[in-house]
Amino acid sequence: MNYISKNAVVSSKAQIGDNVTIKHFAVIDDDVIIGDNVEIHSGVQVENGARIESGCKIYTGAVVSCIPQDLKFAGEYTTIEIGENTSVREYCTLNRGTNVSKKTIIGKNCLLMAYVHVAHDAKLGDHVILANGTSLGGHVHVQDWAIIGGLVGVHQFVKVGEHSFIAFSSRITQDVPPYILAGGSPLNYKGLNLVGLKRRGFSEETIRHIKQAYNFIYGSKYNISDALKAIKDSIPNTEEVMKILDFVSTSERGIIRK
Repeated sequence: MNYISKNAVVSSKAQIGDNVTIKHFAVIDDDVIIGDNVEIHSGVQVENGARIESGCKIYTGAVVSCIPQDLKFAGEYTTIEIGENTSVREYCTLNRGTNVSKKTIIGKNCLLMAYVHVAHDAKLGDHVILANGTSLGGHVHVQDWAIIGGLVGVHQFVKVGEHSFIAFSSRITQDVPPYILAGGSPLNYKGLNLVGLKRRGFSEETIRHIKQAYNFIYGSKYNISDALKAIKDSIPNTEEVMKILDFVSTSERGIIRK
């Protein structure tokens, strides 16, 4: 059974699942799909193009699927997709996509803390955490299990690798490889995200292989191409090592340095 406040404005054209709560003064536009067991708190605005899967919680003052802040946007039909059990905290602003990719994607089980901004065509994997005041530029890609600290600015088109951790108040202008800690100004490599990797069940052997790979990339006199060759030649080609090789070799903005 749904609870929809008499003070909410909900379009009759919106598709609303079961056991949905929509609190006072929330606004739900026509072209909106909301799954089961979703909570929409007071003052939330959900605009056309929003696709919100089951179990999500969207808190006071958040704006979901607002049009892109992109001068090239010409009103084309685009969407934003928010995966299951994701929490969007107070006053977040989440833009839908542009013609480039047609959609913005936020994965499952993510936590977007207060005042986070996710720009058009961004893609967030599953279990991503963006702390208070973090702002993502357009086309940013944040992979699974990455954590970005508070008040971090992420330049458009940047990639942030899986299981990485970005320190508070950083500025990200280059790609951040997977499994690492990054901080400082300019942003630089600080070692492995050991706490995160151990919490998520990475074995000591797997962590050792990851560390060996980054010793070639960051702890030697090799240039990037030679470091990648050395990794291929001397470290077992585990799934994690292959992800590092793929991430670094395909980076368009270049990776952060030590």
